[in-house]
Amino acid sequence: MKLESVLQFLENKTILVTGGAGFLAKIFVEKVLRVQPNVKKLHLLLRAADAKSATQRLHSEVFGKELFRVVKEKYGPNFSSLISEKVTVVPGDITCEDLGVADSDLREQLWAQIDVIVNLAATTNFDERYDVALGVNTYGAKYVTEFAKKCSQLMVLVHVSTSYVSGETEGLIKESPYRMGETLNGVSGLDIDAEKRIVEEKLDELRKEGASEKETRVAMKELGIKRAKVYGWPNTYVFTKAMGEMLVGELKGDMSVVIIRPTIVTSTYKEPFPGWAEGVRTVDSLLVGYATGKLTCFLGDINGVVDMSRTNIGSSMVRDMHTGRHVIGC
Repeated sequence: MKLESVLQFLENKTILVTGGAGFLAKIFVEKVLRVQPNVKKLHLLLRAADAKSATQRLHSEVFGKELFRVVKEKYGPNFSSLISEKVTVVPGDITCEDLGVADSDLREQLWAQIDVIVNLAATTNFDERYDVALGVNTYGAKYVTEFAKKCSQLMVLVHVSTSYVSGETEGLIKESPYRMGETLNGVSGLDIDAEKRIVEEKLDELRKEGASEKETRVAMKELGIKRAKVYGWPNTYVFTKAMGEMLVGELKGDMSVVIIRPTIVTSTYKEPFPGWAEGVRTVDSLLVGYATGKLTCFLGDINGVVDMSRTNIGSSMVRDMHTGRHVIGC
């Protein structure tokens, strides 16, 4: 599938976006609505108990944001009509089979109509609880891939990973997908299902000990770091994202898959306007500290290279590939 234009490709397409209320998902949706209003439908998967609460999240956490200022100005009073026509909220949960979509009629509709799936759901905390990170970043990737294989007219699955699945490796890093069980330090024995059993056993042990919620949270964070370092990854986030890539590669079969590996994602670069960000994450704390004068200096290598992605959703989001792809930036 050689695309002359991503805009042309997106025309009349039905797209499922996971992590619909997340930072990158909002930017992706805003971009599509602003530059390709002839997209057929955007289905946004949001974690919610039912359609009503999912719709409330959609309006408060997505379209209620300043990010949509430009597209609202473009369409004026017709913006609400555009959203009603083009955007559908899907209550679900990426950590569950069939993405937690309880409505069987809706599931069948999605399987019959989806052309593109963009998996943007993730937890990006470096020291996230291991059970949470494994559920979202690893098994979430599995469930998205399995869901995609049921979509009869799917053209491509775009899975957004991170460049830091390569850990702290130096030098030239090839754009190669991870094989199942591959590790950074060469230690054998990585088994994703076994990792899940380790989590379940630890949680069961903590319950029997009567551990408090805080004690459980600390224990699960420590477990994630410990398991990551066994196989050469520096933290829970990149370890679970790497295992997610393994599952996508193992399960995809002959389905067209793109794996995008952005570096540190910061604010918007130019579109829809410079400098939009949400929350303080990764390198943002340094930038905020310096900008407010609370941080006047910090140690660093003057010859070092800081690799960050100013967020502009472009053509790299949709390409036809049968192997993983390391893309610097979005």
